[in-house]
Amino acid sequence: MDNEQKYFKNISNRERAIFEGAITMGALFHQFDGTPINKKTVESLEKAISEAMELQPCIDKVEVHINRQMLEKIENEFQYISLNGNMMDIRIFSNYEGQKAIIRMKYIEELDYPLMYVEKAD
Repeated sequence: MDNEQKYFKNISNRERAIFEGAITMGALFHQFDGTPINKKTVESLEKAISEAMELQPCIDKVEVHINRQMLEKIENEFQYISLNGNMMDIRIFSNYEGQKAIIRMKYIEELDYPLMYVEKAD
């Protein structure tokens, strides 16, 4: 048994896929929440977030969509706002030993909250 297997022997491959996606989502949120953003930088920030988080173990793909309508409303002398969870719609596709999971974060209006949840897990 290699070291990695030793530390994850108490969970299934499905649970590991969920874990890796969820830990990546938490890292993403806490690293990028508060990042200065405007209409000119939104596309490059989406790409940077995706590419950085795809380096995490077991992550196949990260889709990042930032609400551009919120950026249209910037009316301050500095012409930027801080990125927050209400602006992000993210899917993280994880895969461990063929077990796949999609972890999602999006703003849920009825909750008034950017919810992180397991959208799908095989």
